[in-house]
Amino acid sequence: EVLMILFSTYRCRFSQMLHPIFEEASNVIKEEYPDKNQVVFARVDCDQHSDIAQRYRISKYPTLKLFRNGMMMKREYRGQRSVTAIADYIRQQKSNPIREVQDLEEISSLDRSRRNIIGYFEEKDSDNYRTFERVANILHDDCVFLSAFGAISKAERFSGDNVIYKPPGENAPDMVYLGSLTNFDLIYAWTQDKCVPLVREITFENGEELTEEGLPFLILFHMKDDLESLEKFQQEVARQLIGEKGTINFLHADCDKFRHPLLHIQKTPADCPVIAIDSFRHMYVFPDFSDLSVPGKLKQFVLDLHSGKLHREFHHGPDPTDVAPGQPIQDLASSPPESSFQKLAPSEHRYTLLREKDEL
Repeated sequence: EVLMILFSTYRCRFSQMLHPIFEEASNVIKEEYPDKNQVVFARVDCDQHSDIAQRYRISKYPTLKLFRNGMMMKREYRGQRSVTAIADYIRQQKSNPIREVQDLEEISSLDRSRRNIIGYFEEKDSDNYRTFERVANILHDDCVFLSAFGAISKAERFSGDNVIYKPPGENAPDMVYLGSLTNFDLIYAWTQDKCVPLVREITFENGEELTEEGLPFLILFHMKDDLESLEKFQQEVARQLIGEKGTINFLHADCDKFRHPLLHIQKTPADCPVIAIDSFRHMYVFPDFSDLSVPGKLKQFVLDLHSGKLHREFHHGPDPTDVAPGQPIQDLASSPPESSFQKLAPSEHRYTLLREKDEL
């Protein structure tokens, strides 16, 4: 089931403009998918149902969110607000996200710059495949999903139905899913872990989307061709901070493209690589990139964010008993910088991301 919800308010002019468009798109789709359980359009008045808006972290209006089988997709609809565009988006969501291969030779010619998940099944009409299909419907933006059935897949089913992950890179070894193929929670968690990298790139295109996940950012600013610093950062995040996944987003950004955010922390591309935290209230700088491999140093930097120490030292200077792990950018008397990656912050600060994009 695909559910699209329009979160709006009657005091928002843009919400009022979208209402008739949304309703007309819903009528178009109903004609194509008459079964009411296939596609559902709904509208939430966030003035009357502020609790629902809060539950789904709706901070701007109007917002269009997509749900699949009761699960909210992390990417909201950002296309054109027209009947045609919304209807096309729903048609795309209803298309099969899994490509069926007709010959295993196709697997050898896969695009190895992508993350590929391949399911080998005896039958298409099976609980194993239906679970795989549910997972693919949710994560198809992050991975390429393929499947093979019957005699074609037999060589890969020596111990029964099988799901494997082919990571990016020509020589990267396959990884096999070892859990129950009918346990949605298990296979979804495994697939998400493979499809969504621990350290993601932040761009002007996905900056707002990442911010809406509601977690602060730990960002490595590096030059695009400086892959050594990125690899070192990825290794240390995996080594020191895997337990913090879910409390902070691990990101990397192109120094050259993000010159303006760097200015907020008094840095330029010449200073890269630079590590910083964006809490959406302030930005804090990791003292020295060369300290990255010091055991526990990066983890302590993140823990100091959660404990409030970085915020306290930002305003009042280093605690008298120790040395601050994050350099305050300004003293208490000066005005704090806006978050460089925000657009509609929950506080009085606002995102500067799109404005900076326009200035480049």
